[in-house]
Amino acid sequence: MSRIFFDNAATTPLDPEVLASMTEVMAKNYGNPSSIHSEGRTARALIEQARKVVANTLNCSIGEIFFTSGGTEANNMALKNSVRDLGVTRIISSPLEHHCVLHSLDSIQASGKATVEMVRIDEKGSVDIADLKAKLTASDEKTLVSLMHSNNEIGNLLPMDEVAEICAEAGAYFHCDTVQTMGYFPIDLDATKVSFLSGSAHKFYGPKGIGFVYINNDNIIKPYLDGGAQERNMRGGTENIYGIVGLAKALEKAVAEREERAAKIKDVKTYFMEKMAETYPEATINGNPEQSHFKVLSVSFPESDKGDLLLMNLDLHGISASGGSACSSGIDVGSHVIGHLSPDSKRHTVRFSFSHHNTRAEVDAVIEKLGGML
Repeated sequence: MSRIFFDNAATTPLDPEVLASMTEVMAKNYGNPSSIHSEGRTARALIEQARKVVANTLNCSIGEIFFTSGGTEANNMALKNSVRDLGVTRIISSPLEHHCVLHSLDSIQASGKATVEMVRIDEKGSVDIADLKAKLTASDEKTLVSLMHSNNEIGNLLPMDEVAEICAEAGAYFHCDTVQTMGYFPIDLDATKVSFLSGSAHKFYGPKGIGFVYINNDNIIKPYLDGGAQERNMRGGTENIYGIVGLAKALEKAVAEREERAAKIKDVKTYFMEKMAETYPEATINGNPEQSHFKVLSVSFPESDKGDLLLMNLDLHGISASGGSACSSGIDVGSHVIGHLSPDSKRHTVRFSFSHHNTRAEVDAVIEKLGGML
């Protein structure tokens, strides 16, 4: 029996059309984009065409899109450069952010160049908007708000438009990690005023090791990686051409098929929740399923002797899911998100995350096999 992949929040399989577009570039376009000869110009044109795809998707200027090695670099760049170059002395964020944001904030705070405040999180894991407003009005310091669009572990969605308006009214910068939502939800940066935004190709069926950062033209920052004049003097290093082409192809396809894919994923998630409620009534859903990303489902199971081996047993039965954040390592260290929401709980959490490739039949198989593991 083939394996069942229910870990699409960690990564997604590379789309065959994306792979084809990349291998064509690998085989035919070996020029350095910084070279002025024909091969170099051809490579440069591929990058600029990809940049145009991303900019058109987000309804922003091509000069506001910079390719990076992924979401981690994009988030680091936005946070650290806002302190270094824009005079930010206070950052408001959430204890439920991805580790690449939280660890960047630790580094910034340790440097003494800016303070970090955490917005209150309600019992379901959503940002307390009233508390965010209160924190913004409590100080005249130059402030950056950094909040993710969708939590990667419990799926809760941020009211992005509302937060953007609140930040604009308060004169604060707004950085939004959209790694989990890029390609799944429409984002219009002409309508929603954001200072920085990040994306990563492998979350929307593109290659790993390539992402991008949107930097609003109003924010004049210096390079994060020093080197040559690549990425409009913003990021030194020869560009990952086939990765960039793959990112653009994957994003283009994700947008074109967005509604069709969403309908399939929502059906699988809803069916999973229904079968789970019928079969394991003591299981509960972490987060707020009423305001959640349709691909993420975090399930809490009652404490049991077998619970600590749940992820391992799922894997042995050909089912891929996760407990904590997959970016932590191959070891399940537990979820800082669940730890914050339920610090004393001994229940066992599994994150199931779905794609348009998944089926109801796969859900049936997982529900059946869970029986002997709980």
